[in-house]
Amino acid sequence: MSAALTLTEALEVIRADPARSAILLDVDGTLAPIVRHADDAHVPEVTRTQLIAVSRRYALVACVSGRRAATARRMVSIGTIAYVGNHGAEILPPGATVPDVDPEFARAGERVHAFRDEVLDGELHRLRVRAEDKDQIAAFHWRGAPHEDEAEAAVRDIAQRAEAAGLVVHWGRKVLEVRPPVQVDKGRGVRRLLIDADLDAAVYAGDDTTDIDGFHGLRSLVEEGRLSSAVCVGVRSDETPPALEQDADVLVEGTAGVRSMLEALL
Repeated sequence: MSAALTLTEALEVIRADPARSAILLDVDGTLAPIVRHADDAHVPEVTRTQLIAVSRRYALVACVSGRRAATARRMVSIGTIAYVGNHGAEILPPGATVPDVDPEFARAGERVHAFRDEVLDGELHRLRVRAEDKDQIAAFHWRGAPHEDEAEAAVRDIAQRAEAAGLVVHWGRKVLEVRPPVQVDKGRGVRRLLIDADLDAAVYAGDDTTDIDGFHGLRSLVEEGRLSSAVCVGVRSDETPPALEQDADVLVEGTAGVRSMLEALL
């Protein structure tokens, strides 16, 4: 698909048959604006209202998040759609209360718990590095720290220690995630969600490097003939990774652009 397409043109294959189309959306930076403290993030009511309308029109709507699936659902506050959490390791179907967690990932998460407890100390607290417990994943945020350079240096030291311990590190927008040594990503989560669905087309929108995996997962389903069409929407900001812009079929400007996308889908 040409990156020169307009948003309306790109979405035409999705709008053509809503009963056989899926809408997949990242949460932070896509539905919810990026904020200084991750716990303060929320989906604006106007966006939530649009998403409810979209969910009533399309066959499948899901939020695909690096957060735990239950946390993403609390942020979005819509129980009738699906959630893919922890970068694909969890799937929470519509109306469910307990996510389906990849068993190997869950077992390996115990190593991450032990590592997180080991590295948390007074120095991180002094630097205002915020640790986020994402169950099998530990995240370390430094956005908004009084001295971000020092805080980032401390987090990079954590990354080195994690890799030395045989764990997997992943960098996001001013956040480090320490993950179990089990392959998970948003693309695998998208595949798990859609692999058995009887659909023709799907759109995925996201703003960060982890969403590129979501793009690739969607496109792999097209290559295998499980979908006829896929549209990958990059959400642009001051911190947009260049690779995301290059890989997207079409770009929108921030969370306001995502609202325009939802409106176009209606």
